[in-house]
This record gives sequence, C-alpha cells and structure tokens, in this order.
Amino acid sequence: MLASPRHLWQAPAATVLAGDGPRQLPGPWRLMLLGDGSPTRHLRLLTGEPVAIDLIAMEAEQGDHPGAPAEVQELQAPLLRRQVWLTCGGTPLAWAESWWNQTEAELHLQDRNQPIWKSLTQGRSELFREVDGLALVEADWLEETFGYRGPFWSRHYRFFRSGTALTVIREVFSPQLETWLGSTLRQELQRSS
Repeated sequence: MLASPRHLWQAPAATVLAGDGPRQLPGPWRLMLLGDGSPTRHLRLLTGEPVAIDLIAMEAEQGDHPGAPAEVQELQAPLLRRQVWLTCGGTPLAWAESWWNQTEAELHLQDRNQPIWKSLTQGRSELFREVDGLALVEADWLEETFGYRGPFWSRHYRFFRSGTALTVIREVFSPQLETWLGSTLRQELQRSS
C-alpha cells in the first residue's frame, strides 16, 4: 500500500467553483476535476484507448486514516482501502485510492480490475457523485510513475446511493493530460501558495 500523497495546496470544491481559489482553472481542467462525470470515461474519450485498471492494493484500513479526506470519517467501519493506476495504451494517466465499508466493498467490487464507476452502475442503479475538494499533491512515487515532476492535480469525492455515502475516492492526474486539456498552471499555483 502506498502512502497518500502530501498536500501542497487544497480547497473545497465550492471555493474553486466560486473563483475564490488562488487562480482560475482553464475550462477543460475545470470539467475534468470538478465535473461529476466518470474519469475513466473521460480518459477513454480523450485518448481513444481503453482504460486498464492496475490494482496496487486492496486491504483492510487500520485505525486512523492518515492523509485521507475528512469525509472518510462518514463511512462505517471496518474500512477497506483500494489503490489503482488508470492507464491508457500502457501510459499511467491517473492514480486513485478509495475507502469503503468492507461489506459494501465486497458487494460492489467483485471484479477488482474493473473501474469503480462500472462496478457501481451495473444494473443501472441510481448513483450521485459529489466532488468535495481539489488539491495539488506530491509524492516521489507519482513522479517516478508519471515521468513528470510534481505537483499534480488531485480531487476527492463521494459516491452516494439513497443519501448514504458508499465510498470516498481520491484521484491524482498525470500532467500527460495537458496534451489533450492544455496547461493547468500547477507550477504557478505551487509558487503562489
């Protein structure tokens, strides 16, 4: 299990949407980071390649949750933590970690190599995604795998069904996405924070 990346800057999604963040994000990145669509679907559409899920780890989360979003406290223990790389054409474009109640994880994550969105929407179940926060993060292992220097854009959100939080998910995106979405000002934001 990899340690959660270190936050250099973070803000609630509402703050960024209101334009109160340190800088305005370019439109395509606002859609990617703050939209309620599926990132695996977005990656597929951007690259034209299928998204492969490379499972890093999926194991019981012990005690406190260092580095986890505050919303993880809303989930009923015992918890499970899952980490994956999302790759297109062999290129890692995102890293994600998610926290689940263990019973919910067993119910919804039967195919551990399938995207969470696909697992949760089988049978066309009603689902609601709420983006809770945006951050710039860093970790040596992200730089090594992405092949870029940090910081990296990250977001975290919750999936709800019938008003109850099912999972909390954090995603970190590779700067390789600038090929399709344009520059993100991540370096400038790091200097201004």
